[in-house]
Amino acid sequence: MFRRTFWFTAGAAAGVWATTKVNRKIKQLTPESLAAQAADKAIETGHKLKDFALDVRDNMVRREAELGGALGLEAPVDPDLPVQRHYAVEAGEPAAHPNTYRKLPYNSNNRNEDH
Repeated sequence: MFRRTFWFTAGAAAGVWATTKVNRKIKQLTPESLAAQAADKAIETGHKLKDFALDVRDNMVRREAELGGALGLEAPVDPDLPVQRHYAVEAGEPAAHPNTYRKLPYNSNNRNEDH
């Protein structure tokens, strides 16, 4: 008698457990649930990308400070000295008139132009 009761109870419990698992899985596969899961993943990915961008920016600022210190660009300035300017490209000769622009010749010898 106890054996039959035990196996009946075990079978009923297994049936309830299996039904519950199947119903949960079916609810997870509904379109609304799938859309919510995709939205959560997108938000999580956005947060990870934002954290990555902030890390890159912090490391970039740190590295620029290191390079500036190594090149002496951020050395303390003596107030008695004139301001030292750093040019990316040194010019050979200054232009005679700084506000004038170079013009193309009026009579071009270029034969590949459209007529």
